[in-house]
Amino acid sequence: MEILITIAYIAICVLLFALAILIHEFGHFIVALKLGLRVEAFSIGFGPALWKRRVKGVEYRISAIPLGGYVSIPDVDPEGTKALEGGADAAKSEVEGQPEPRVRIPAWKEILVAVAGPGMNIVLAVVLAVLLSLIPQAKFGELSSEIGDVLDGGPAAAAGMRKGDVVKSVGGRAVVTWTEMQTEVQIAGGRAVEFVVSRAGDEGARRDVPLTITPKRSEVTGAWYIMALSVSNTTGAVAWMPSRNPIRQLAWDAGSIFRVLKGLVTPKEAKATSQALGGPVMIAEGLYRQVRRNPWDGIGFLRFLNVNLAILNLLPIPVLDGGLILFSLFALVFRRRVPDFLVKYLSLTFMVLLMGLMGLLILRDSWRSYKIHTYEPTSTNETSRTSQTSPHVHTNADQGATSR
Repeated sequence: MEILITIAYIAICVLLFALAILIHEFGHFIVALKLGLRVEAFSIGFGPALWKRRVKGVEYRISAIPLGGYVSIPDVDPEGTKALEGGADAAKSEVEGQPEPRVRIPAWKEILVAVAGPGMNIVLAVVLAVLLSLIPQAKFGELSSEIGDVLDGGPAAAAGMRKGDVVKSVGGRAVVTWTEMQTEVQIAGGRAVEFVVSRAGDEGARRDVPLTITPKRSEVTGAWYIMALSVSNTTGAVAWMPSRNPIRQLAWDAGSIFRVLKGLVTPKEAKATSQALGGPVMIAEGLYRQVRRNPWDGIGFLRFLNVNLAILNLLPIPVLDGGLILFSLFALVFRRRVPDFLVKYLSLTFMVLLMGLMGLLILRDSWRSYKIHTYEPTSTNETSRTSQTSPHVHTNADQGATSR
């Protein structure tokens, strides 16, 4: 029976993840049709088609690599992406002969098609945030940055941190919640970082105390710890369920993603932030755990994932929606197009880089997951340390690149 229950939960997670991809690609699809553009294929997944059906000139596909999706719009998509998407042109030519030549459409139409995908992810995220706010059983709340305990022998204890301290800033960045504090610890990595804590004095008055702490990395999880525990979580809420207010939910999602992106482009933070990057395996495991723990937490995770998809796809990187927007804006501003051969070369290059990165993340996540699931702690401190909740800040593009 347990096997059947597990299979059912896995199926639910697959459907939820597919919904995020489907709604994104549907945005591109419906806007392209409304603008009168040719649409050759609509696919969930990349690579060879496991199932396909042609309806009114559009081939609908479920493809072998379930790490994203695409809509083949020959007058918009760079030609170089099609070979890596499983050969939409080849599928078309089997039925209709050679594909028609590309028609140069106005740049503003390209922008509308590109924006529509992330836009639909935001629409779904808003719907989910509002839905969650109306569910009485959904648990919300933020855990404060107050220290509930300090583990002996850890970095926090060595720096003089005490139970009852309230962390106010890490590395010069103000923090209010436990999750914010954890995120800054992960981004700091193994370098010494200054904490400012508010500490109660003998007469009750509080004063700010600076502490320099060098986080320690777990060989099991790969996360960085100061070996200090939070106070008891009486709300029962997870990090991405900060408030019943939908606006605050969405603000938390966007803020978490932008903080990680900032870490990736900040020289002193880039190494530790990149080490914390994760991929589809981490997303799948996170979604599975939350759906099984509490379905509303799973819906909140899906909301977070959709904001994630929208933001990352708008980055100005060739092969992502933001890259197409950048090329189209260039055409609008300078009244000339980026040469097709350059668009094709850049798109192919970045596609290969993104797919390579995704492969590395899958391997690293799988090894990390294996170590976590086979680890047996040998002391009470190790048990406490590995049970601390580490921040999961997922970011995602169509191709499935994420960060943890």
